[in-house]
Amino acid sequence: MEKLISYIRHSRAELSKVIFPIKEQVRNAFVSVFVVVTVISLFLALIDVIMSFTLSLI
Repeated sequence: MEKLISYIRHSRAELSKVIFPIKEQVRNAFVSVFVVVTVISLFLALIDVIMSFTLSLI
């Protein structure tokens, strides 16, 4: 039982050291990821169309 209490105390101490992101940081990270994923998806779609067109000519 003493180990469990010690574990909980250490967990609380470590949790107090964590810096949670604010709402604005989460929003900025989401927008950044969304933009990068969209750009990469559009690039890959363009490459796919070009390769499909090229192979259809052969």
